[in-house]
Amino acid sequence: MRKNKTALVLASGILAGLISPAHAAGPGGMTRNLTQGSAFAYMAEKRKIGAPFAQVLFCTRNPSECADNRGEPVVTLEDKALQQLKSVNLSVNKTMIGRNDSVGELGGDIWQVNVRSGDCEDFALTKRSRLLALGWSSRAMRIATAYTRSGEGHAVLVVRTTIGDLVLDNRTSAIKNWRDTDLRWDKIQSDADPYTWYAL
Repeated sequence: MRKNKTALVLASGILAGLISPAHAAGPGGMTRNLTQGSAFAYMAEKRKIGAPFAQVLFCTRNPSECADNRGEPVVTLEDKALQQLKSVNLSVNKTMIGRNDSVGELGGDIWQVNVRSGDCEDFALTKRSRLLALGWSSRAMRIATAYTRSGEGHAVLVVRTTIGDLVLDNRTSAIKNWRDTDLRWDKIQSDADPYTWYAL
């Protein structure tokens, strides 16, 4: 009980948006016994839908980035994990340059990882890659697509933790619960198979 209280207290700073905004431009343990009402902290997956074509190409070209490391689907958000999450999110947002990279064949989008500049999904993939390098579970980190208030398509990294699904967005370094963002959710990756996506 004390461990769970500590995790909630530590995470409250994130959820309150106390991390200073980034200068980026542009667009554990598993928990099954959730308390009543806490299901709202997690996204509800609906029917299976097709994966974005750019993501399929990305996995074909970068199989190690899409491999299942068979970790737990929920991260226990203790002090070390919280600090790593904050550090990676802030570092990527500050060092990557935001730009639209939809210049592939027929103007299609190109998903890339660990690049100096890119658009929203490149930020999300780079954050995921850096957390994977720190030993995080691939099953707890999924790319989700959404729409901003202006109706622009957007992608973010969603990390499933013991306090809920947390969103790492390149537009801000404030890490928030998925319900507290300004996004209208579209779809999300499966936790075990990057080629399977679900409507939200």
